Amino acid sequence: MEVVSTVRPPLVTGGKTASDVTNDICRQVEGKPSKSWLMGMAISLTVLAIGLYATIVLLWEGIGVWGLNKTVGWAWDITNFVWWVGIGHAGTLISAILLLFRQKWRMSINRAAEAMTIFAVICAMMFPGFHMGRLWLGFYWALPLPNTFGSLWVNFNSPLLWDVFAISTYFTVSAVFWYIGLIPDFATIRDRARNKISKLIYGALSFGWDGAAKTWSRYESVALILAGLATPLVLSVHTIVSFDFATSVIPGWHTTIFPPYFVAGAIFSGFAMVMTLMLVARHVMNLKDYITIYHIELMNIIIIITGSIVGVAYLTELFISWYSGVPAEQYAFLNRATGPYWWAYWIMMTCNVISPQLFWIRKIRTSIVASFILSIVVNIGMWFERFVIIVTSLHRDYLPSSWAMFYPTFYDVGEYLFSLGFFFTSFLLFAKFFPVVNMAEVKSIIKSTGSTIKTSK
Repeated sequence: MEVVSTVRPPLVTGGKTASDVTNDICRQVEGKPSKSWLMGMAISLTVLAIGLYATIVLLWEGIGVWGLNKTVGWAWDITNFVWWVGIGHAGTLISAILLLFRQKWRMSINRAAEAMTIFAVICAMMFPGFHMGRLWLGFYWALPLPNTFGSLWVNFNSPLLWDVFAISTYFTVSAVFWYIGLIPDFATIRDRARNKISKLIYGALSFGWDGAAKTWSRYESVALILAGLATPLVLSVHTIVSFDFATSVIPGWHTTIFPPYFVAGAIFSGFAMVMTLMLVARHVMNLKDYITIYHIELMNIIIIITGSIVGVAYLTELFISWYSGVPAEQYAFLNRATGPYWWAYWIMMTCNVISPQLFWIRKIRTSIVASFILSIVVNIGMWFERFVIIVTSLHRDYLPSSWAMFYPTFYDVGEYLFSLGFFFTSFLLFAKFFPVVNMAEVKSIIKSTGSTIKTSK
């Protein structure tokens, strides 16, 4: 008879002490960049440069350089916007909601996940700006400025305006939450600094942190308050993004399932991106004792759950379209599966519904290579999900006479490359100059639970 152990795996391995944690994490900030880091930065800067060229041409020429037409007025730009907003969900979920539920396993990965949120939301905010064309002539029209516009106000009935408020609020709270968590670690680096410039920079960033009991008490209180504020934002932001589609009358968009469906998909894609970044950081920055197989397995379990919810949502959509008895709605979903963009639909179904089910097998769920590959596969699938929702719903609507095809140009792809280059360049800079693991919280794990074991070299 097989005996199954019920002992929870340790959250930190390698027999680490508090001093070891400080040395291991600060070494990444204080030392010279590794060859792996320099290689990653070279690749991301190359992608950023290609995307920057496409962006400059776009801003100079206008959005006519894209492959849009009078029928498909939204395509890669809004696909990328929704995809990046979704990726930005996991950081706040890991940090805020798991903090409220006192889940200690979040402590090694929350810092990088929060940074990912900040950079992903910045990438998302680029695309509505790009869609304005020469955005310096019109970006402020989305802001309520009565003294400037007089009686001409923004349309508060528009979900596009709700996006402005929801995403800017989400970004502000997430950025404050991320920075507050960094302050104790900045103070640690400040105290270890050997040159005046580092001491001055990290001293300013640490806001005079002194490590007193009262300071820690206030820090923990602020963290809980911000977690309480951020938690409803996780649900509200992608819900409001889904209203961009659900409040329209386009077949395939006009459905009440979109808000929970979009939120589940956002968490799904966000956790997949966290997995990708964490596995890279684990290898490049030698964090195997802090980002353990146990962390990877728990994240994969969440990917299974949210992927299954997304799969049920896809089937529910198909059922609703059939049950509605509306020919246009029925055709919209038939067209997705069998029309000119059938390949995008089946890539979406394969990547988002079938591939996460492989994590039910524990050997795959605890495999570094399999987790890395499947995390990328999931985000490919989630990008195609947004593409399928947007493009295949627009290119064939109620009037066959207005049907058209969308073909991306170099500049459509270029804006996407620009956002990818910006994201990975920002994350690599963060990983080099900021402590990528929350030292203070990891030390609290060791102190409170003794959750550390020795591993063979």
